[in-house]
Amino acid sequence: MRLAFYHPEIPHNTGALLRVAACLGVPFDLIGPLGFVLSDRRLQRASMDYQDKAQFLIHASFEMFLRSYPNARVVALIAKGNVPFTSFSFVPSDILLLGPESTGLPMDILQHTPHHVTIPMQRNTRSLNAAIAGSIVLAEALRQCSMFPTGVVE
Repeated sequence: MRLAFYHPEIPHNTGALLRVAACLGVPFDLIGPLGFVLSDRRLQRASMDYQDKAQFLIHASFEMFLRSYPNARVVALIAKGNVPFTSFSFVPSDILLLGPESTGLPMDILQHTPHHVTIPMQRNTRSLNAAIAGSIVLAEALRQCSMFPTGVVE
């Protein structure tokens, strides 16, 4: 299981996801270009000291990202869709893909990802924060695949 963020724009969302990835033992992929530099203090504040504990890679493009994982199934998280994430059957090799906060994943990227899931929400709401959405779906995927860490909280 992996978590990936395509063209992230907001450093504290990325920092929060880095922290989630580190705590849950899930590798994290950032797909550039990034909307900030890795030394941004907002990224540092949100990720705390977990940036050093997280396994993360930066890919210059979506094509390079796909080449890195030729056998993985990429599951796109989208705001408006027909497949609730709770109805989707995740597998351990899935990569959960988030899009830019302002626009979501563009159509040309969605064409390369045949699996799209959404988080059902109340009417008259647009979307969740990317870090929250990624965490919600990641938790369900880990639960389905029995992949939560087994360590004890200290």
